[in-house]
Amino acid sequence: MLDFFKKSEVAFAIGMIILMGILMVPIPTFLMDIFLSISLTLSILVFFTSLFVEKPLDFNTFPTVLLVLTLFRLALNVASTRLILGRGHEGTAAAGHVIEAFGQLVMSGNFVIGLIVFAILIIINFVVITKGSGRIAEVSARFSLDAMPGKQMAIDAELSSGAINDTQARIRRKMLEAESSFYGSMDGASKFVRGDAIAGLLITFINIIGGIIIGVAQMGLSFQDASRTYTLLTVGDGLVAQIPALIISTAAGLIITKSGDEERTDQAFFRQLGHHPLPFILCSALTGIFAVLPGMPILPFVLLSGGSGFWAYHLSKNPEKKEADSTKDVVSSSAQGENSVTSPLAMDLIRLEFGSGLIGLMPKITEQIKSLRLQFQKELGVTIPSLRLQDRFTTHTNSYTIFIKEIKIATGAVQPQSLLVMHQQGEDIPLEGQKTKEPTFGLDAMWIAPSLRREAERLRLTIVEPSTVLMTHVSETLKDHIAEFLNFSHVQGILDELSEPYKRLLNDIVPGQLSITQIQKILQGLVHERVSIRDMTSILEAIADACTYSRSIPLIIEHVRSRLSRQITFSNFDPSGQLNILTLSFDIEQKIQESLVGEGEQKQFAISPSSAQDIVRQIFEKVDIMTMQGEQPIVLTTPMSRPYIRFLTEKMRPSLVIMSQNELDPKAKIKNLGTIG
Repeated sequence: MLDFFKKSEVAFAIGMIILMGILMVPIPTFLMDIFLSISLTLSILVFFTSLFVEKPLDFNTFPTVLLVLTLFRLALNVASTRLILGRGHEGTAAAGHVIEAFGQLVMSGNFVIGLIVFAILIIINFVVITKGSGRIAEVSARFSLDAMPGKQMAIDAELSSGAINDTQARIRRKMLEAESSFYGSMDGASKFVRGDAIAGLLITFINIIGGIIIGVAQMGLSFQDASRTYTLLTVGDGLVAQIPALIISTAAGLIITKSGDEERTDQAFFRQLGHHPLPFILCSALTGIFAVLPGMPILPFVLLSGGSGFWAYHLSKNPEKKEADSTKDVVSSSAQGENSVTSPLAMDLIRLEFGSGLIGLMPKITEQIKSLRLQFQKELGVTIPSLRLQDRFTTHTNSYTIFIKEIKIATGAVQPQSLLVMHQQGEDIPLEGQKTKEPTFGLDAMWIAPSLRREAERLRLTIVEPSTVLMTHVSETLKDHIAEFLNFSHVQGILDELSEPYKRLLNDIVPGQLSITQIQKILQGLVHERVSIRDMTSILEAIADACTYSRSIPLIIEHVRSRLSRQITFSNFDPSGQLNILTLSFDIEQKIQESLVGEGEQKQFAISPSSAQDIVRQIFEKVDIMTMQGEQPIVLTTPMSRPYIRFLTEKMRPSLVIMSQNELDPKAKIKNLGTIG
C-alpha cells in the first residue's frame, strides 16, 4: 500500500482531487493557513527554478505548473471568500492568521492604504508583467511555428549530407517539436495569469461589498466596524493571492525572455551588464553630478559614483579576463566545428546553390541526396563528401549552380511547379508548354503543366519531376568528378578495412613495388570511368599480378579492368540483360595504332587534330543514332586502343562507356549494333 502512494501519478491525482474539493467543501481556518503557505512556497520555488534554468525547454512543464497553481489559488480564493463572508463578523482572524497578518502588515491600520497597495499590485501584475509576457509568448509562438519548416529542412540537409546521423536527427526533430509546443503552450498559459488577475479584482469587490452588507444587515455590526473588518480580510486575502500570482508572472516572463540563451539568467545578466567599462565610467560621472546638485542627498550618490568608478577601473585593468569571460560561451559552442569552417584553407567540397523559387523542392532534394550518397557507395564503392545546400536569393529564382571545391562546375534551371517531358526519338512534343534543354544531357525537352500528365503518358513521353531533373544533373556531375573525392585519406581508410590475409598482400605491394599514392591513382583511374572499387580484394590481386611485368599506371589499370571483366560487363547491361555494342572499324583501329610513337611503356599518343576530330565525329554520330532508337550503346575496341579512344571521347562524353575485348564476360549476351567507321 505504501508503494502505491509513492507513485508520482497517484500523488498528483490525489492533489488534484484535493484541489477540486477545496472548491466545493468548506475548510477550517488552520487548513486555510496551511494551503496559503503552500501556495506562497510553491510560487517561490517556481520563480527560482525559472531563474536558474539554462534553456526554456529545461522547464517545459511550466505551462502545466502555471495552470495547476492558478487553479490552486482560485480554489483558495473561493474557500477564503466562504470564510470571510460566513465568519467575518467574528473578527479579523476569521479567515485564518495568514490573511490577517497580510492585511494588518499592508494596511497599517488604514484600509484605504491597503486598498491602494492592493490595486497597485494588481496593475503591476496585470498591465505590466502579464501583458508583456503574454505578448512575448504570442510572438515567440508565431515565429517558432513560422521557422519550423526551415529548421526541419536544415536538419534534413545535415542528415543527407552526413553531418549528423539518424539518431541525432531524431533528437533535433524532437527538440524542434518540443520548442514549438512549448511556446504555443506558453501563449495559452499567459491567458491563465491574465484571467487570474481579473478574477482577483472581482473577488475583492464582491468580498468588500458582500461582507459589509452581511455584517450590517445580518450580523448587526456597525457600518464602520463592518467596513474595517471585511476590508482588512479582503485585502489580506487579495494580497495572499496576488503576491504568489505576481511571483509566478515574473517567473513566466523570465522563461519567455530567455529566448535563445543557453545559460542561467544570473550568468547572462552579470556577464552582459557588467562587462564593458565605458558604461560604468559614464554612470560614475553622472551620479557624481547628481551628488552635487542642490537639494540632492549626497551620501547615496557618492557611494554609487565611487562604486561605478571602481568597477570601471577594475574592468579596464583586466582586459584579458574580460575578453575570456565574454567569449567563453562562444568558444565552447563553436570549438568543435566552427574552427574548421573559419580556417582560410577550408572549403565546401560540394555545394549546391539554388534560387528562392526552388526552396519548396529542398525536402525532396535532401531525401534524394541521402539516397544518392548510398547509391555511390553501393555502385562505385566511394563515399562522396557532404553536400551543402545554400540558398542564393540574388540569383535567378529557379536556377541552381553546382560547385566542386568552390569552382562552378554546372548550372541549370527547373520549373518547380511543372513537369519535364521528352520524346524518346527527339521528335517535336505536341503539347502546350515551354521548350527547353534538359540540363544534364542537353536533350530537347518541354516544361508542361501537371494537368497535362495524362496526355503526356498517352503520347508515351518521358516524364520527369523537377527534383529528379535537378538531382540527375547533380548525380552525373558528381560521377564525372568522382575521382577527385577519392583522396589519400579515403584510400587509406579503404585499405585499413582489408582482412588480415589481404593486408599481407598489400604489404608485399607497398612499398616494395608501388606506393599508396600510386594505388590511389589506379583506383582514381577506375572510378573515373565509373568502375566500382568495392571488390578491393580482386583489385589488389590484379595489381600484384600486373606489378610482375610493369610499373606503368595506365597498363596496370587496363590489367585490373580485364580482371574485373564480369563486373564491368554486368554493370553495363541494358534493362533486358544484354550488352549493346558498337565495334570500331579496322581503319579507325589502324589510325590509333599508327599514332603511337615510342617503344614499350614509353609509347606516346600523337594523333593529328584532324584525325582525332574525324574519329570522334564518327563515334558520336553512330552513338547518337543508336541512342535515338532507344538503345544504350557501348563502344568496343581492342585492348591496345581502348585507353586512347577513351582519351578522345571523355572530354565531350564522359558518360560514354569504352570497353575492350578483354573486358567482355564470355557468358554475357551481346547485341551487335553495327560498326563505327
